[in-house]
Amino acid sequence: MIYDTAADWRAASAKRVLFYGMSGLGKTHISQLLREAGGWFHYSIDYRIGTRYLGERILDNAKAEAMKMPFLRELFLSDSIYIGSNISFHNLAPVSTWLGKPGDPAKGGLPIEEYRKRQKLFREAEVSALLDTSYFIERAEALYGYRNFICDSGGSICEWVDGDDPDDPLLKALSAECLLVWIKGDAAHTDALIRRFDKAPKPMAYQPEFLEAAWAEYTAQEGLADNEVDPDAFIRWAYARALAHRAPRYAAMEKWGVSLTADEITAITSEEDFDHLIAQALARRD
Repeated sequence: MIYDTAADWRAASAKRVLFYGMSGLGKTHISQLLREAGGWFHYSIDYRIGTRYLGERILDNAKAEAMKMPFLRELFLSDSIYIGSNISFHNLAPVSTWLGKPGDPAKGGLPIEEYRKRQKLFREAEVSALLDTSYFIERAEALYGYRNFICDSGGSICEWVDGDDPDDPLLKALSAECLLVWIKGDAAHTDALIRRFDKAPKPMAYQPEFLEAAWAEYTAQEGLADNEVDPDAFIRWAYARALAHRAPRYAAMEKWGVSLTADEITAITSEEDFDHLIAQALARRD
């Protein structure tokens, strides 16, 4: 780790952290709080994915949908109108909309082969965006003078790494640049995430092996062909399983850094609070 002790952290002239954990536990909240405090550069992995790595695909997908309407098709073909993505740190919907949900196209689903393709492209994009962390650390200081740095990672980071492998290439690269901070929830947080997801199911990225097993189990259980699956019903069914699948993968990553609870993150109201909590987390490791 780049900070071995609480004293190392407190004395550091440049503080660099990478937050990871399930979406909804406070990663973006604390990233924005520190950014607004001044002196911190906020690097959002999902924003980088949507602008650098999947930007053209997101726009092409939106345009393909619009081209299905004859009126809009004629305007596009004559270059009379264009589509742009309004992605921002506060609005990452274009990324999740492109990722989509598998199932019946009549219900807004993607054919399973197209869904698998997009999952693979997203995985490649997320890994590339994570590996860009070192570049943005340099860029933040060279261009803007920021020495303190936050990498706000996506909830699916645990799917692409093996925390038990001391030679995992992605974790080695990231831990050489930042202190990895796991924001972890308890059973009550998990229940709350499941209830929230049930009300508004959103696309997710899955480890390929998990997706294949879940899709096979669900279609067999429901007696449905691939194109008969209700997309929202499937991802609701898969969500709790995905949380259970990710929990040990996050836990295995903890040895690469430190952890804070979601309640501790929620209680932070200042940069000073954050500094103190990270020092405490490092002291717990001693």
